[in-house]
Amino acid sequence: MGMNRAVITPSSDLPLHLQRLLTASSGLHQGRYVGRFAPTPSGPLHLGNLRTALLSWLVARREGGVWLLRIDDLDTPRLRAGAVLSALDDLRWLGLHWDGPVVLQSQRQGVYSAVLSHLRRSGLLYACRCSRRQLGGVAIYPGTCRELGLAWGWQHNRLPAWRLRVQGQACASCGDVVVRRADGFIAYHLASAVDELAFGITEVVRGADLAPVRWAQEAVMAALGQSPPAYRHVPLLCDAGGEKLAKREGSAGLKPWRDQGATPADVVGSLAQGLHLVPARTALSAQELLARMSSRPQALDACLHR
Repeated sequence: MGMNRAVITPSSDLPLHLQRLLTASSGLHQGRYVGRFAPTPSGPLHLGNLRTALLSWLVARREGGVWLLRIDDLDTPRLRAGAVLSALDDLRWLGLHWDGPVVLQSQRQGVYSAVLSHLRRSGLLYACRCSRRQLGGVAIYPGTCRELGLAWGWQHNRLPAWRLRVQGQACASCGDVVVRRADGFIAYHLASAVDELAFGITEVVRGADLAPVRWAQEAVMAALGQSPPAYRHVPLLCDAGGEKLAKREGSAGLKPWRDQGATPADVVGSLAQGLHLVPARTALSAQELLARMSSRPQALDACLHR
């Protein structure tokens, strides 16, 4: 059930200040299941996002655990004004209440920078000046710049990306992971990996489209001497044409439902029906659905894939 990772213990390979950064919050829920929902505020949450949130919340509550809310707001060019408040309102309206304060990644840049500094001093990073065009869309980085010893500073009005030297079998799964982008932004894999560790996440429940990123994030955790959480993935919610819903394509979220007078029970029932958890035309609150799933754990687990 995702409890196979112990709360982080300080590693002798990490400086004391970094040990403290990575363990400051993880010990707060020692021995309990800890899940999380981590949307990017690039627009309103669409129904696929909300279905993932619902399943993640259901599993955490069924396990008697903690459900945290993190906002992945580091990639500022993608952010949309009002998206954070909209997401919080949608979750509250559906009855998906989280534990503790909302975590904003934009307020944790010092933590990520400290991790980057440690990895660089340890010789685990290298500068990469490959452009997307040069790579031609390859799924796994071929290691072009790995042994070139390129400079870290500006060249031709451009900074390099920073890549992690991934070792062993993991390299075949994800290649050398970008941990700081060429535009200076902290990379998604680095920030996500650090936060899973720092907040003691025992299991990540997220969309199936993110299943492949686990290898990159596990590589970052391994470089820090830590074990990963468990991962389970939610089938994607698709539109009538069979395409996955995406905020950037303007997929409708809760607004059309709320404008037409739908209740939270209507939406929760519809999301649960799509997962074959309840019969058609069932309306029920998130708490009522939780009560049903507590007596039918196998039905809930069948919705999730490793």
